[in-house]
Amino acid sequence: MGQVFGTIQEGIQGKEWRKKQLKKISDRVFDRFKNESGKANLTFEDLYIAILLVYNDINKHLAGPHIDPPSKVDIRTMMMTYDLNLDGELDREEFAGFIQKLTKDTVNVINQNLIIAFLVAPAVALMTKRATEGVPGVGRVVQRVPTSVYASAVTLAVVLLQRSGQEIE
Repeated sequence: MGQVFGTIQEGIQGKEWRKKQLKKISDRVFDRFKNESGKANLTFEDLYIAILLVYNDINKHLAGPHIDPPSKVDIRTMMMTYDLNLDGELDREEFAGFIQKLTKDTVNVINQNLIIAFLVAPAVALMTKRATEGVPGVGRVVQRVPTSVYASAVTLAVVLLQRSGQEIE
């Protein structure tokens, strides 16, 4: 649940907050490889492992579905784009730009799922509650349930359906 509130906070605070968070993640991962290998830059092999670590952090700290990292071919192609000095390695700033670009779509997917879960689902819940008023038997039961409880139950059902649909894919 803390992940959800953190991501809602991200939406409120905007792009700068998200960039700072991604910068912290990329710096921590870059420093880890720098300390282990003693090198100043990341080779392709180091970069691929770093990407796996970054996506692991994203999946842990941001609400939403598990998101798989890109393939080695995609990473190699992007590495060529972000390797500004053409030395076959990425320095700290090149790596930070690489991570910003790589995770941009990932964060957008997570934000779209949150919009559906926390804005659309409660609105649908209220509309369905009103629609059940005329249904014999069911209408009375639904009307006795407090609106906040009903909206929460429908929202929870939508979130569970989203997760089960993602597990099937």
